[in-house]
Amino acid sequence: MSDEPQSPTSPASPIAPFPPLPPSGDHSRAPEFYGFVAWTSTSLLFVLFFLWALLPDSWIVEAGIEWYPSREWALLLPAYSVFLVLLTYFVYFALAIHATPSFSDLRAITDSYAHFPEPGVSQDNLYVSQASATGPPQLYDIPIGMVNRVVYSRRS
Repeated sequence: MSDEPQSPTSPASPIAPFPPLPPSGDHSRAPEFYGFVAWTSTSLLFVLFFLWALLPDSWIVEAGIEWYPSREWALLLPAYSVFLVLLTYFVYFALAIHATPSFSDLRAITDSYAHFPEPGVSQDNLYVSQASATGPPQLYDIPIGMVNRVVYSRRS
């Protein structure tokens, strides 16, 4: 092997090198700052929401705030948020059910990527004729009718 540095999981060396490679100096620290700002602002907004919901009106007015939303929104916002999340799950589930083909539809069994051998004499001999004694046979999808005949036929 060569002594030149390799990436930790290259095909030539699938195991991470020891000692670890030094970090490259060309990465940005912007995601760290964005994450800190998001965490700080979310925490601050939660504390303000909690104080607005729980403090008496006289304390809020003494703090110099003359107008603030009605307290019923302290219950409505979380309730609407939970409902919106549940509605989102329901809609995605309903769309997945809608996009699923029925059991009688041919799309439930095969698709446009199925790989069948070239048409031959008969469907049964077609798959046997593709087998080679010198190597592995080609990969093909087996028709569902043939699978059903093999699996569910009566054996004597």
